[in-house]
Amino acid sequence: MAVALVGLPGAGKSAIGRRLAQRLQLPFVDSDHLIEERIGCSIRDYFEREGEASFRDVEQSVIAELAAAPRGVVATGGGCVLREANRQALRAGFHVLYLRSLPEDLFRRLRHDVKRPLLQVADPLGRLRELHDARDPLYRETAHETVETGRPSISVVVNIIVMQLELAGVVVPPDPGPLTD
Repeated sequence: MAVALVGLPGAGKSAIGRRLAQRLQLPFVDSDHLIEERIGCSIRDYFEREGEASFRDVEQSVIAELAAAPRGVVATGGGCVLREANRQALRAGFHVLYLRSLPEDLFRRLRHDVKRPLLQVADPLGRLRELHDARDPLYRETAHETVETGRPSISVVVNIIVMQLELAGVVVPPDPGPLTD
């Protein structure tokens, strides 16, 4: 079984993905960590030095590799859906879940985060609104299902995801054993 999580920066892809993988007893992969291993530096440094297009090329290569042998739970970078090739590879190789949050909820979570290059701007909330407007249709196109992650705790979101995966037939629920009267 393979599940990929897509969504804006701060939607919880890594945190929820880690917990979901534990719950399902599957390996967890963060595509951004694989990218950093490949480029030998932080994404932020690479972004500043080489530019977004070069970063997206590396990201596309990593997504293609993950989709070629899908297994476990994969947290993707927030912008991976910008390329059609990534959207197709994710949708074909994984059961994709869009972790959707409103820009205001994301801003509350990310207002002190200095690691995300796209949010190092004068108006990060405005930037999150722009990203949401541009990417929401792409996340919806890529995903098999959407999960709202605005306010619930990580454990509540994981429970919701597991129920959705069970209903979709992606995960087989545990056998409750024989029923007795």
